[in-house]
Amino acid sequence: MNKFLLLFVFLFMFTVAPAAFGQTAKPPDPATLRDPDLERDSYHNLEVARNYFKLKKAYVAALKRCEEIIAGNPNFAKIEEVLLMAGQSSLWLSQNKGKQKPDQYVSFDGGEKKTLTLQQFREMGVDYLNKLIKDYPDGAYAKQAREELRLLEAPVKQP
Repeated sequence: MNKFLLLFVFLFMFTVAPAAFGQTAKPPDPATLRDPDLERDSYHNLEVARNYFKLKKAYVAALKRCEEIIAGNPNFAKIEEVLLMAGQSSLWLSQNKGKQKPDQYVSFDGGEKKTLTLQQFREMGVDYLNKLIKDYPDGAYAKQAREELRLLEAPVKQP
C-alpha cells in the first residue's frame, strides 16, 4: 500500500502540481473586453440601422447609425455586419439609390457644413468593405463584401 501512495504522490508532484501552481494570470485581450452598456447601445443602433437599410431604404440614416457604432464601439460583437452595411449604404448613395438623397448626408468640419460627392461616397464604401475584408477575411460577411467590390470592379486590398 505504501508503494501505491508513494507512486501517487510522485506522479502528483511532477504532473499535476506544477501545472496548477505554476500558472500566471494573463490579462484578458482588450479586443475581447466589451462594456455591456456600450454593447446594448450598439445593438440598438444596429437594429435601427437594419430597419432604415432594409425596410425604408434610407441609406443616409443607416450610414449615420453605422458610423456611430464604428466610432463609439470598434470592438462591437457585430462590427462585421456594421461595416458591410456602412459600405453598402455608401455605395448605394453613390448610385443615387434609396429614398434619401445623398445631399442629406451632412457632416461638420469645424463649424462648416459639408456634404459628399457621389465619388466620395463610392470611395468611402470601398474603404468600409476593404476594412471588413482586411480585418475579418474569414468572417461571415467577407464573401459578400468581396462580391460587392467585384460588382464595382474595385480592387480588393489584401492584408
